[in-house]
Amino acid sequence: MEKEFFEVAKDGNVEVVQDILRKNPKLDVNFDQNGWTSLHSACRNGHDAIVSFLLAHPNIDVNLKTRNGHTAFFLACANGHLSCVREMLRDFRVKVNERDNVGCTPVYWAACWGHLDVIKWWIASGREVNLGTPGDGKTDAIRVAKKEGKTEVVILLERFNSDVTETRHAMRVEIGWYDEAAPEMFALVVFVCDGLLQAKDATTTTPAARFFSMPKDSLLNSRWCFATVRWDQARKSF
Repeated sequence: MEKEFFEVAKDGNVEVVQDILRKNPKLDVNFDQNGWTSLHSACRNGHDAIVSFLLAHPNIDVNLKTRNGHTAFFLACANGHLSCVREMLRDFRVKVNERDNVGCTPVYWAACWGHLDVIKWWIASGREVNLGTPGDGKTDAIRVAKKEGKTEVVILLERFNSDVTETRHAMRVEIGWYDEAAPEMFALVVFVCDGLLQAKDATTTTPAARFFSMPKDSLLNSRWCFATVRWDQARKSF
């Protein structure tokens, strides 16, 4: 049954996965199929619904490695599956900087393949980002991005390396504005996460800055109340 479970998880059939677990509550969700688990396979193939379901299972081991030393998070990052990366970044059991057998990290391969959105979300999440040892061909994420001509990734990682706090805030603002959340929602997230206690200069162009540069009148208060009501939704979106 574990082999069948592995195959349907690999194919992304969440209904069948749920049905198998319902009928077989003692099934081993960490079953090893030639060095891979169902979570590895789901992350490798971008099946975010399966990833979410497996992360919720009480017996899941989120940090198991393949024979090459790849965690499920590593595979999601290396293959650019943003929705899976987002699911795993929310789970603080996930060790995000685990190296593979040759010493490479998840962000190294995300940078190598130019998965800019994955890196943006990772930075915005607040989780640690290990950029590697400068000049090391197996760990230096900035170096490999330069080598592979991933200019936007290079710019972002050099910015992050120079000022972690500013870059993290900027990514939270960008993601909040462009990733399906309403302005009120992302403004609240930025406020809570970054401690914006004073209004920004009116000439600043970011959406969050425009929100906080509004006069502290009834309009701002009404927006704040509206955002507060939607906090739970904002937290889930972020």
